[in-house]
Amino acid sequence: MAQKRHSVLSSGAVDQTKIGSGKATTMQQLIGPDDAPNFAMRKFTMAPGGGMPKHTNRVEHEQYVLKGNATIGIEDDCYEVKEGDVVFIPAGAPHWYRAHGEEDFEFICMVPNKPDEIEILED
Repeated sequence: MAQKRHSVLSSGAVDQTKIGSGKATTMQQLIGPDDAPNFAMRKFTMAPGGGMPKHTNRVEHEQYVLKGNATIGIEDDCYEVKEGDVVFIPAGAPHWYRAHGEEDFEFICMVPNKPDEIEILED
């Protein structure tokens, strides 16, 4: 029987992985390179006060904020983001996250299925 070219899966069935370089941050690989040829879809969750240090990636990021509030630094600019906001981070751009408020900060992050290298610039 041929492998299906489509899928439907509950995000609740996908394991959360703690992000070692982050603070109070987890990631779910909702759609990975084995599932789709061009893009990966990930869901990040940051508890209030959590976040990610300043870092770079070799691939671009397209993000959609599901809930909560955070400050995101991209290059030399800072943005206050909330539910419904859309964020684009170019490949190689230094960026960081700091969740605040009373609820978790959650966002979907799409990245191309290309080799990526993360470089932490500040802890």
